[in-house]
Amino acid sequence: MMDGPRSDVGRWGGNPWQPPPTPSPEPEPEPDRGSRRGGRSFWARCCACCSCRNGTDGDWGPEPHGDRGSRGRRPDSRASDSRQPGSRTGGVNAAGDGTIQEGMLVVTGVDLLSARSGQNRREHHTDEFEYDELIIRRGQPFHMVLHFSRPYESSDHVALELLIGNNPEVGKGTHVIIPVGKGGSGGWKAQVTKAGGQNLNLRVHTSPNAIIGKFQFTIRTRCEAGEFQLPFDPHNEIYILFNPWCPEDLVYVDHEDWRQEYVLNESGRIYYGTEAQIGERTWNYGQFDHGVLDACLYILDRRGMPYGGRGDPISVSRVISAMVNSLDDNGVLTGNWSGDYSRGTNPSAWVGSVEILLSYLRTGSSVPYGQCWVFAGVTTTVLRCLGLATRTVTNFNSAHDTDTSLTMDIYFDENMKPLEHLNHDSVWNFHVWNDCWMKRPDLPSGFSGWQVVDATPQETSSGIFCCGPCSVESIKNGLVYMKYDTPFIFAEVNSDKVYWQRQDDGSFKIVYVEEKAIGTLIITKAIGSNMRDDVTHIYKHPEGSDAERKAVETAAAYGSKPNVYSSRDLAEDVAMQVEAQDAVMGQDLAVCVVLSNRGGSPRTVKLHLYLSVTFYTGVTGPVFKESKKEVVLAPGATDRMSMPVAYKEYRPHLVDQGSMLLNVSGHVKESGQVLAKQHTFRLRTPDLSLTLLGAAVVGQECEVQIVFKNPLPVTLTNVVFRLEGSGLQRPKILNVGDIGGNETVTLHQKFVPVRPGPRQLIASLDSPQLSQVHGVIQVDVAPAPGGRGFFSDAGGDSHSGETIPMASRGGA
Repeated sequence: MMDGPRSDVGRWGGNPWQPPPTPSPEPEPEPDRGSRRGGRSFWARCCACCSCRNGTDGDWGPEPHGDRGSRGRRPDSRASDSRQPGSRTGGVNAAGDGTIQEGMLVVTGVDLLSARSGQNRREHHTDEFEYDELIIRRGQPFHMVLHFSRPYESSDHVALELLIGNNPEVGKGTHVIIPVGKGGSGGWKAQVTKAGGQNLNLRVHTSPNAIIGKFQFTIRTRCEAGEFQLPFDPHNEIYILFNPWCPEDLVYVDHEDWRQEYVLNESGRIYYGTEAQIGERTWNYGQFDHGVLDACLYILDRRGMPYGGRGDPISVSRVISAMVNSLDDNGVLTGNWSGDYSRGTNPSAWVGSVEILLSYLRTGSSVPYGQCWVFAGVTTTVLRCLGLATRTVTNFNSAHDTDTSLTMDIYFDENMKPLEHLNHDSVWNFHVWNDCWMKRPDLPSGFSGWQVVDATPQETSSGIFCCGPCSVESIKNGLVYMKYDTPFIFAEVNSDKVYWQRQDDGSFKIVYVEEKAIGTLIITKAIGSNMRDDVTHIYKHPEGSDAERKAVETAAAYGSKPNVYSSRDLAEDVAMQVEAQDAVMGQDLAVCVVLSNRGGSPRTVKLHLYLSVTFYTGVTGPVFKESKKEVVLAPGATDRMSMPVAYKEYRPHLVDQGSMLLNVSGHVKESGQVLAKQHTFRLRTPDLSLTLLGAAVVGQECEVQIVFKNPLPVTLTNVVFRLEGSGLQRPKILNVGDIGGNETVTLHQKFVPVRPGPRQLIASLDSPQLSQVHGVIQVDVAPAPGGRGFFSDAGGDSHSGETIPMASRGGA
């Protein structure tokens, strides 16, 4: 879609991306941030609520620096720490020599009842995780069975222990001791439900404030014959997650349909394009796929987040927003808005998060490349996986305020020609971020609920590239002094677009204000369906209402131009509207400007139209077509000015995602009124057609047919398909070569479902000439004969593509 790479990178004007000279499978050593920023740790800069923690705390340790032998190691569901109980106690008995004394209460086995179909996993809503280990949610009881060398007696003392981190400490919650039958501290306790023979059945209650992560588990017993401690076994490791089903948990959600959608749903819709031409794509979150949970915990380990802080969803979500992008910290995704994706994957080609997260877990290196919807899709996966109710949100006409004025300022000279060297603010066609649900005990009452978290690297927050969590309620009311990052997000959704014109004396005067140009529509996927849910009302009061204007002016008062509205001197009786037809990539199109005289006198309007191609980030290419016209409007009259655009005119200028930007400026001769409008419209791309060939059953091979017609009269080269679906198909890359102009191709792919129920199989197509092509089909998978599901960790997450011959080709 481009003749060559662009030198600009969208919003990264001050931080241009450059391809790494030699990509490395291992992460590069990180600089010493403490020395560079006056000794303040990452954690102190990232999260003020934890800045009191000392950077040398034992449960934190040094930053990983690519070291696989310590905290930065890639976790595996079967891996365990090399530490053994003997390294701290000198043996498994009080004598310290490892001898088992007669009469000791020896633990001969533990059954954590971790089967996916068992009571624990079902009650904790973790039965979809493709793991054999016990996965539970905090604040909720679970069951286990202990096997002893002799019958349990009332005089025996038994204690369960959970440990996490390099130096577990009781005071930090990283070493939890639960005496059986006596109750523990902070909500931990273990009760005997049945004692028979040499078995002991326990009901274990976890704290609603417990640290989330993978815990090692051991058991200590004590009786007159001596003490015994069960050695660590990787099969007995326990994952503990946040619990939106627990009223005492900060992430509690009091709506079961919300929990089903925002925690348990493995796929969703992400919206893009423009407000008038909304595009949508299905995204495979895949939070329950094998390896994804380990990848999410590895993200926290990789940044060096204190284990003691991992029970706080505010802190966890803030770190995730920093770590999903690669700036500062070699995080998950490398952002790239240049249009040159030759060293990685075009952001439009991803169909889900699983391939990205498994690659990061496997290599420890940032994955190329991401843009806002990819960052947001991965963030939804990570937060849902950890147990936070999270949704992916799209804001249309999203502003980027660079000078903290909380307005979008556009500067013109005396003749209304843009002064590009002053126009640093930009408006994205759309921007995608996340809402996650939690209580905010660190804020005044009334600011709990939905919180914005944005992992797209835009501006720094406390010196690092992260954003949120920010209370949506504070955004709605312009309370930009609330943490975190409220001024920036408020400007994205509810700032005004202010047009300044240079005067003869060199000063600037406001000549036009668009009050409804920013945050025109904010949507997310609806609960329980693929419909859109308009959530604009939770972010802002109705446009033009007294409450909305009060919020804007309240916010602006805290900005760098608090008196911006005092200089307005406007007379407006001519209205202007822009219309653009719905156009498909490769077709001719037309744009139209409609002028209306709402006054009682004739008006003469001089109009100038400029058309250019733009990235969705608001960065535009050169003007490739323009038109001038003078219109005389009688009182109450309307006139239309049309500008046709042929495919051959815009084809040489196409950039990734193919949007057009029409700049219209005008001047009313009689009144001096200035007219200004920026209108963006997109060129639609075709969908992939997916058809299931036969019934889908767990464990049995199934086949899907994919059909695509090239809408362009030019050949698509180096075409790559991607196929992915949780419970159906691990991420798969298909290289199909070239597809001729207006040619139709058909592919057949086989897959083996591993989990029953309704599933989404998602495909994408990418080539240098055409991207943003997707397709999806719902696959209702029947249980395997006998009712058992299965999963495999083999194959699928390939980083080398498979060459696929076309099943058939056809012309237009």
